[in-house]
Amino acid sequence: MKELRIFGICMCILLGPVMVDAASKLPSSVTMSRAQLENKIKGGWAGQTIGVSFGSYTEFRYQGTFIQDYQTIPWEEGYVQRLMDSWPDLYDDIYMDLTFVDVLEKKGLDASVKDFAVAFATADYNLWHANQAARYNIVHGVHNPGHWLNNPHADDIDYQIEADFAGLMNPGMPNSASQISDKVGHLMCYGDGWYGGVYVGAMYSLAFVSDDIQFIVAEALKTIPEESGFYKCIADVIEWYGMYPDDWKRTWFEIQKHHAEEIGCPEGVFHPLDIDAKINAAYIVLGLLYGNGDFTKTMEISTRAGQDSDCNPSSAGGILGTMIGYDAFPEYWMKGLRGAESKNFKYTSLCLNQIYTISNKHALEMIRKNGGKVEKENVTIVVQRPKAVRLEQSFTDMYPTAKVELSEHDIDTLIFEFEGTGFVLRGEAVRRDMNRPDAVLKANLYLDGELVEKAAAFPTHFHDRRLDIFWKYQLPVGKHQVKVEVIKDGANALLKSWDYIVYSKDKK
Repeated sequence: MKELRIFGICMCILLGPVMVDAASKLPSSVTMSRAQLENKIKGGWAGQTIGVSFGSYTEFRYQGTFIQDYQTIPWEEGYVQRLMDSWPDLYDDIYMDLTFVDVLEKKGLDASVKDFAVAFATADYNLWHANQAARYNIVHGVHNPGHWLNNPHADDIDYQIEADFAGLMNPGMPNSASQISDKVGHLMCYGDGWYGGVYVGAMYSLAFVSDDIQFIVAEALKTIPEESGFYKCIADVIEWYGMYPDDWKRTWFEIQKHHAEEIGCPEGVFHPLDIDAKINAAYIVLGLLYGNGDFTKTMEISTRAGQDSDCNPSSAGGILGTMIGYDAFPEYWMKGLRGAESKNFKYTSLCLNQIYTISNKHALEMIRKNGGKVEKENVTIVVQRPKAVRLEQSFTDMYPTAKVELSEHDIDTLIFEFEGTGFVLRGEAVRRDMNRPDAVLKANLYLDGELVEKAAAFPTHFHDRRLDIFWKYQLPVGKHQVKVEVIKDGANALLKSWDYIVYSKDKK
């Protein structure tokens, strides 16, 4: 296990008295003005909005390569408002967050897992990857919808890009943020996928009580179990930053060399696309460390690292925006945001100006709930020392060994054999006649001659779809036969298959 370099903390941002716990280098309590607290919350929401807008047209266009310095990434006056008008679905980072903020506003701070699940699964917006697989699971009553045995996308980035709200409502209280993430993050993710949200939430939380971004990055990692792959990845990035402090591209290459293998997400296996939480979290950290408190450098690096290059600068911008506060944003970035803060995000009835107020209200409530004090002019936060959440690991002892193309365009019966311990069959249901309404197709799965999944539903509507056709993991080592039998019953639908992935217990 590599030893983390822990950086010093500067508390000059704080307006009130500070009591420091020398053992943790964190203050045991912090007093700041209510105006300063609100300024930081505004900075968090504005920073992530700027980040997702800046990275908009680069998302997943650079897979396994970074964006070269000579390629200009546009930014101009009124840029955010124009994107909100022309491409409103870009802002899934924000409106997904707002789903959970709205639940807390309507149901209270003790909202149940069911409250979050119903709001998320029944929302009007389309989803992808872990979120979409989880939506199907929730609607169909699957217990543990984010668990990797139920969700092949469990390690994907989904909760990582939606966890901002948990950190912003828990200033200086990373463990309280982790408790919120336990409720919400397990709806769609597990293992490293969940850790991504826990870690991002902790960095937001600590950004309220430190103005040392290096310390924030390292201290927040204490919320993640050291045995996990996620911890090892981020610890490596911190170490490489210490080794190559002036060369982010050298660290980027090290990340690719050691952490870019995709074993979970079926779309990313044997493909340059990597939507895995830990590598995209590494790009967030890359931007934060090498940006070193400079908003422009942080935006540039976290975006130019590639892959999910709108979500990563969104997280980095939100964390840094929380640290420096809204009033410290450079004019260059504010000119792009100006005019957008009173415009509602699609699928919501909320704009940034309203979110600033609601999120500040939730933060004040959490400060009180966790033993702090809220007075007329000031707040006193009882700062929490980060504690590691429980250890959980997805796709244990599983390695992809083959991806076999099928291209079956209208399945009645599909049979294939493989040797290994698991498989994922990818494909989708589509309408036979596009002039007729959407339908739901059903199919049975037989494994080694035994019916193991009966009448599984395959909606043709994108919003309700099942993301992958069938999958099974943790099978006995050896040869297996898969049979898919489609029940058509006159439905306006056909089942298409693209390929299947084979897994083995051992890395070949």
